[in-house]
Amino acid sequence: MDDHPPYQPPPQDVQEIGAPEQFAALAHPLRQRLLFALGHRPATISQLAAQLDAKKGNVAHHLKVLREAGLVHVAETRKVRGGTEQYYQRTARHMVVAEPQAAGTAAMLAAVAQELDRSPAETRLTLRHLRLSPAKAAQLGEALAKLVDEAEEDAEDQPVHGALVALYQQALPTRATGSA
Repeated sequence: MDDHPPYQPPPQDVQEIGAPEQFAALAHPLRQRLLFALGHRPATISQLAAQLDAKKGNVAHHLKVLREAGLVHVAETRKVRGGTEQYYQRTARHMVVAEPQAAGTAAMLAAVAQELDRSPAETRLTLRHLRLSPAKAAQLGEALAKLVDEAEEDAEDQPVHGALVALYQQALPTRATGSA
């Protein structure tokens, strides 16, 4: 018997993150991992707890925070053994943070680090600094986003892989003033 409801895509294709409660919700690695886990299909608290090796109470608490921030919703409920089972889903297929905040970025990177640490397969992690004009940086950013967005997915019985794409301009070094 299938323990998932029939797949329905999230209600929105893209959701822009900008509200303070959304940034607060994104500032915890487990909430980031919950959003990762809900990226492909709805799941129950029990399924998420098993998938993320977390306690059901922790998962329930963090789902509540995500739900109150408008980042997840209950996609379906089912009656099971006299109780009600809720399937949670992201509110959007893509979530775009227009102006990232340090706490949310740190939590996302911590969540990615946890995922990398638990990965059963070889991972690829590269950091490279490039000198690019603003036009070339924009072109590279668009190409990277397109590459990830247009990647053809395999059947559901295949493993899920995470892809983190970041392109940022490095800050100029700060110079000490008043010293000679």
